[in-house]
Amino acid sequence: MPFTQPMLEELNLLLKFPLSSLHQGLKIHQDADAAVIAAASRLYEKGIIDQPDGGYLTDLGHDLIEHAQILSSALSE
Repeated sequence: MPFTQPMLEELNLLLKFPLSSLHQGLKIHQDADAAVIAAASRLYEKGIIDQPDGGYLTDLGHDLIEHAQILSSALSE
């Protein structure tokens, strides 16, 4: 199954979350790009982040971001 544009937007947003601390998250502002706002909302609905406007990664989010970083690194070489 190929990645759809919404999936890519979600992956790109996931890769913006800091991994150095569990106490750091993201805040998506109302004036952000509509695609980013929609991606955050979808990630929240899927249980990957804990707030519809960003917040923190859930346990599932932490697992997924590790895989997303591996994928991103492998494809960028």
